[in-house]
Amino acid sequence: MKNVKTLWLIPARGGSKGIPGKNIKPFLGRPLVCRAVDQALECAAVGDVVFVSTDSEEIAKAAESSGIQIPFMRPDILASDTASSYSVIMHALSEFEKRGLEFDRVVLLQPTSPLRRIDDIRKASALWSKDADMVVSVCEAKTNPYYNAFETDSEGMLHISKGDGHFTRRQDAPKVWEYNGAVYVMTVSSLRKGDFSSFSRILPSPMPSLRSVDLDTPDDWIIAETLFSRLNDITPDNP
Repeated sequence: MKNVKTLWLIPARGGSKGIPGKNIKPFLGRPLVCRAVDQALECAAVGDVVFVSTDSEEIAKAAESSGIQIPFMRPDILASDTASSYSVIMHALSEFEKRGLEFDRVVLLQPTSPLRRIDDIRKASALWSKDADMVVSVCEAKTNPYYNAFETDSEGMLHISKGDGHFTRRQDAPKVWEYNGAVYVMTVSSLRKGDFSSFSRILPSPMPSLRSVDLDTPDDWIIAETLFSRLNDITPDNP
């Protein structure tokens, strides 16, 4: 996009309870964080910056082996599993601002979405404009409040969460979406006004459910590697 400066931000802290060392663990032969760096470099325009926010020297070294620089590290206070993504983003923007670099938008690519493709990133990026707070990748939600999600009333009885429950087939109910964690394209001016909860203009960028696996447990890893191989037999990755 012309005259738009983008920070391609890849968050990758060292500590991980579900899958120890997951950000440098090889996924089909390539460290997880390096796959995200490769994709960011493929999409970045002249003048953009690709950066891995990490507290780990080992992760930083792996990221730099992919051809980027890590001019500063994430502080320990932002390296716990309770640190918010918003705080990590604002820290990166602040540090780059000190170095004379300012951006119009941040594209956040989590390493833990290994089935994300270049086309997914480009599609979300193309949907973005300065009028939007954020474009986010989504997949169709597994449960639908118009059809198979229920709440209990004051007597403990189940009732459909939304609507009057007249939908007898899932395909007739309105589609509902859930964030899949693969791509976030955020407007910096919106970020400076408040965190994600303050965003009112959010555009969805749909992705297939099969490619929306987020790596959180060892089982997720096995599923993702199996799906990657099978999906690429049908439609080759890019990458």
